Amino acid sequence: MQNLTTQELWAQLFQASSADLFLNELRSRDDFPPLHEYLQALCKSRGEKAERVLKRGDIESSYGHRIFSGQRNPSRDTVLQLAFGLEMDAEETQQLLKIARATALHPRVKRDAVIAFCLQHHYSLIDTQQILYNNNLPMIGDKKYGE
Repeated sequence: MQNLTTQELWAQLFQASSADLFLNELRSRDDFPPLHEYLQALCKSRGEKAERVLKRGDIESSYGHRIFSGQRNPSRDTVLQLAFGLEMDAEETQQLLKIARATALHPRVKRDAVIAFCLQHHYSLIDTQQILYNNNLPMIGDKKYGE
């Protein structure tokens, strides 16, 4: 199903005899690995340690290790923090968000545009937070924003 257009997916959803049947079909065609396996493989391929990724992403260590072990599913903002911790660019981050089943960054959303720009230009999380703050946009991990 991942090669289908959104319009084709809508058509399949509305033609399905039940939502459960559609979801099972969607699940069976899902080619993405579990997030924790993807993160572990990324760290291995980049010669990274989870602890360094968590520190750069400003993620509390015990919570972060539960993400890396598959015990916790992170919020979208935490996935973004992981992207900064992994020093990803915008395209790599879109893939990480997809694997985490989180909403992709969208350039028409001001906050997302700033985050994508900063990722693409390899800004640190701290520098990105400052730009968000300076533009009166919710910072990454802001509990008031829906973390």
